[in-house]
Amino acid sequence: MTEEQKRVFQVQRIYVKDISFEVPGAPEVFLEQGQPKVNVQLANQARRVGEGDEYEVEVTVTVTSEVNEKSVYIAEVKQAGMFTISGASDQEKEQLLGAYCPNLLFPYIREAIASLVGKGSFTPFHLQPINFDALFQQAQAKRAEEQAKEQTAH
Repeated sequence: MTEEQKRVFQVQRIYVKDISFEVPGAPEVFLEQGQPKVNVQLANQARRVGEGDEYEVEVTVTVTSEVNEKSVYIAEVKQAGMFTISGASDQEKEQLLGAYCPNLLFPYIREAIASLVGKGSFTPFHLQPINFDALFQQAQAKRAEEQAKEQTAH
């Protein structure tokens, strides 16, 4: 068997891990006039599950909307997936877990946010595409910079 044949990447399942939608000021908030201010927060993490080659990757998006300093809605979705990864180098595994898997999960989270906001009777909010590869590379560069600073400090 060659090295290529030993490499395995499989999507085991994709699932919603947590979901919430709040309209704290309803129904009065529906009477507010003005342009909504929307804030989007994004986080992702990966962890090994058990002793084998299974990993969970979780992407969390929180969208908050305000009008006139009043909270209109808060939508939060944690989309996750279980993946089997074996035969990959540590660097390849980091790339898969930190960028490739979040890219696979993103369409699901995008649809869930739009649906939640629409069901709240607001104009559906469509998340803009996110370049997880670029975010991963930025995080890697920042980590390398911090390690270099630590080494020069000692």
